[in-house]
Amino acid sequence: MLRPSTVLRLIAIQRVLLRYGLDEIVTATHLFRPLRYFSPGWWRRNSHKESLGARLRMALIELGPIFVKFGQSLSTRPDLLPKDVAMELAQLQDRVPPFPSNEALAIIEGAYGKTVDEVFASFDTEPLAAASIAQVHTATLKDGQSVIVKVLRPGVKKRIESDMAVLYAMAGLAERFWSEGKRLHPLDVIAEYEKTTLDELDLLREAANAAQLRRNFEGSTQLYVPEVHWDYCRKNVLVMERIYGVPIADMETLKAKGTNFKRLADHGVELFFTQVFQHNFFHADMHPGNIFVDVTTPEFPRYIAVDFGIVGTLSTRDQYYLAENFLAFFNRDYYRVAKLHLDSGWVPSETRLDELESAFRTVCEPIFAKPLEEISFGQLLVRLFQTARRFNMEVQPQLILLQKTLLHIEGLGRHLYPQLDLWETGKPILERWMRDRLSGANVLAKLRQQLPDLNETLQDVPQLVQTLVQQATEGRLSITVNDPGVSALRKEIAQSARARYTAMAAGAVLIAGALLIGLNVQPEWLGWVVSGTGAALLLINRPSAS
Repeated sequence: MLRPSTVLRLIAIQRVLLRYGLDEIVTATHLFRPLRYFSPGWWRRNSHKESLGARLRMALIELGPIFVKFGQSLSTRPDLLPKDVAMELAQLQDRVPPFPSNEALAIIEGAYGKTVDEVFASFDTEPLAAASIAQVHTATLKDGQSVIVKVLRPGVKKRIESDMAVLYAMAGLAERFWSEGKRLHPLDVIAEYEKTTLDELDLLREAANAAQLRRNFEGSTQLYVPEVHWDYCRKNVLVMERIYGVPIADMETLKAKGTNFKRLADHGVELFFTQVFQHNFFHADMHPGNIFVDVTTPEFPRYIAVDFGIVGTLSTRDQYYLAENFLAFFNRDYYRVAKLHLDSGWVPSETRLDELESAFRTVCEPIFAKPLEEISFGQLLVRLFQTARRFNMEVQPQLILLQKTLLHIEGLGRHLYPQLDLWETGKPILERWMRDRLSGANVLAKLRQQLPDLNETLQDVPQLVQTLVQQATEGRLSITVNDPGVSALRKEIAQSARARYTAMAAGAVLIAGALLIGLNVQPEWLGWVVSGTGAALLLINRPSAS
């Protein structure tokens, strides 16, 4: 059941949408659908001179951080939205209305226990940029270094938690009543989203993410990560090196500088695969507001990344299966793709391999040997989603960040160089990673890492053997086999036994009742027992719903 606070928030969300003339969204969500029978325009503003995109942008800003982030994600895919809507939503990347500077100063001074003048040589009270979680000011340290000061929005955690309660409520209803709910795991998806969003509220965590990414790309000619000034970092304040580059969305300036767009687009794909497979640590919020370009040498441009609040990692198992899947797709080996989905448990074990192989071939074959400008991964994902539904393929919540990042990368590549061949760029990197992973040197390196644990385990073996021999000699040794099939069989036997015992007990009660009735003895509790037993028998013999 929905909590009153959640219901109130839902109503508030609907009111905001209605106020901005987005009644089509509201009536599509059933809650206010009856309103269409009243005067069709009573809920709207007096006038809506703004475009649909502008109204949607303003509504998302008013609704808060969760909704702004949704708009940011949509803005990275102008190929999937009307152009005017995409352009308006792009403003959500770094042009959200800032909060008052006096509040920012109070947060900073509270974090340091000093005045801003005591901490910095200079501090610009006018924000450089503002987004859904925080805003950024420029400053100069006492030693003359130029830095940015990122300040968390006041009250942002409370707003996010309020909206998360709404998302959980909706996900819970979906999982309970929607036919697709169990397969799509909406509660797990929201839990994954909540974790990454709340992580963004800890700016010390973001600083650690930035430091790790900087180490991973130390000396790289493809990506630069600004330096963290740890002495000035707090949970709600982050200080980093100020970077100077051209925003990735500023195509006119990049063209005027003579930027090699093909090389830049290729580097974007290489960076994605390098982060995911070689480093297993990837920037997962790569919308255009967080990416700049160093065009000091236009022929060899270099990315500059900012905002490291959301990063992703994969388990070794998921990493391996993803790499194998990518390579199988690149090689058009649909049998291998289908087999990997079965082996990984992403589809039910009873799925027919030949049917799954045929479905993947049908979806993927048309996209090969085409440049990115002729391919829409958004549309491909829709078709794969339809295939997944047919085969009851379950959503993998732990891969959502990766899928979102891949969509951002594709949108970025399409923006920079539409002729980019994603397959040609990505395949060699994956093949090299797989070779390195299976190489003798890598195996030996892993063995060296595990030797201390192995050595400690081997030291315990003699004692373990002695204990086992002693238990066997004394007749106290027992071996337990834990097999899912055996467990299921044991459960079924137990249920059958319970049913038999209950039926026997019910029979005994009925016989006793008949005898009592025959002897004209009819205590009041007999009716209760007989009726209760009948109900129990009905429950026992009722066909299972599963």
